[in-house]
Order: sequence, then structure tokens, then C-alpha cells
Amino acid sequence: MPPSRPSSRLRSGRAPAAVALCAGLAVALSGCADPDEGTNGVGRLEAGAIEQKARAAVGAATAVRVTGALVTQGQTYRLDMRLKKDGGEGSVTARSTTFALLRVGDALFLKGSEDFWGQAAGASPSPGASAGSAGAAGSAGSAGAAGSAGSGADVAGKLGGKYVKVPSGDPVYKQLRGFTDLGALLDGLITLDGEPVKGERPTVHGVETIEITGGEDAEGGRLDVSLHGAPYPVRLERAGGAGTLTLADWGKDFPLKAPAEDETVDYGSAIPRT
Repeated sequence: MPPSRPSSRLRSGRAPAAVALCAGLAVALSGCADPDEGTNGVGRLEAGAIEQKARAAVGAATAVRVTGALVTQGQTYRLDMRLKKDGGEGSVTARSTTFALLRVGDALFLKGSEDFWGQAAGASPSPGASAGSAGAAGSAGSAGAAGSAGSGADVAGKLGGKYVKVPSGDPVYKQLRGFTDLGALLDGLITLDGEPVKGERPTVHGVETIEITGGEDAEGGRLDVSLHGAPYPVRLERAGGAGTLTLADWGKDFPLKAPAEDETVDYGSAIPRT
């Protein structure tokens, strides 16, 4: 006689057990999955190598948007700048006033409101610093504001809402250009102090990243590097609480165009001062 076939009741009784077994295996296997599968692979590297990869990606970048705050000499400066190889545009806020910057090639333009220029007439420039560094960020807010002439009311009336072409020979030019220079600005900022340490894998503005800190306690700063595409930095927390910057739109081009002639004031060889 042929062997009897299991009853449908027996077969149906075994099915839930089989499903449960498969589910258990799936959970166990998922715990062993490679967290870097499907990524750019930098998460597998040591912290120092990840930092080097990020800096190389920055060096090869054609464009970026930088937003956030820099703190220097006790003063906070807020940036919203779009940068690329041949210029940049955006705004800087310092001492409760905001001014716009636009650079096309070597032509640099500064625009502020009447309130900005009214305050500038009474401002004194702070000590200079190298362009593209945090020190330049600290001095640019006041040094840019120092470019003024005549009484506060006269300056505000003439310059408010206009693009002022900054002469290339003026010290203000070098300081403010640093805000619009992709290479100079980022080279001075994307640096961790101390031995780099690999940390968590936070998601920053929808981007999966690997965290690198300066030292175990992150006192030397924190850098979140993208795990997809080029290993661009996505967020930077500077050492000593000196501000946090978000870096986005890497490689995304944008138009740069000099302002129309009727929107521009050209002071010649130097911006007059009070």
C-alpha cells in the first residue's frame, strides 16, 4: 500500500510553525547585515581616512550652499551663501544687520539696507584677519560695515538698497571676498582638532551620514559625512562651540550675474570712510 498522505489538518498545523521559523531566521540574519551595503563605503574606513576623503571631495566640488552660524571673538555671524568656483552670492548677518554679497569673477558687490549703512557710518573696523578663515568672518561684519562716507543719513540715502562695487585694492575687498570663495572658506572651516574618532550614523536633513569627531569627547568638533554619492560633509559643528554649518546642494550649479548698472554704485579706487 502507498504511504498515506498527511491530512490537510496536519499540513495546516505545520504551516504556522514553518512561517515562524522563517521569520526568526530573517530577524537573525538581518542583525548580521552589512550596514555599509548600498553606500559609498566610507563607513568602513578608519576615522582619519574618512576625514581625508571628505576633504578631497570638498576640494573637487564645483558648488555648495553654506548655511548656519559662525562664532568668533564672542560674536555670532549667520551665513546663507551659495558658492562655486567663479563666485558666490548670499547674505551675512552680523550685529543684528544683514548685508548681501555677490561676486562674479573678481567683481565683488556689497548691498545693505538704509539701516545697515546708517549704522555703518558710525562703525569702526575691527582688526583684520586672513580671508576665508573664521577670523575673516569675525572682522568682515564690521569691516564691511565700515565702508561708508559722509553722515549716516547721507550714506543711507545714497547706498541703501544698492550694490556697492568693492574696489579690489581696498582691505574690505579681501576680507569680504572670503565669504564668496568656495575653496578659501571651506578650507578654513572643515578641520577637526585632535585625533579623529568614528562615531554614530545620524541622518542629517534626510542624508545618511557617518560621524567623525575631534577626540572621543568631540571637543575638537564634529563632522557628518554623507554615506551616499561623493563623501561630502553635510554638517559641521566647530570646536569650542564656535558654530554649526549645514553644507548642501553639492555640485548644484546656479546662475551668477553682475547687477544691472542702475542697481550699482561704483566708488572708484576705495570705499570712502567716516
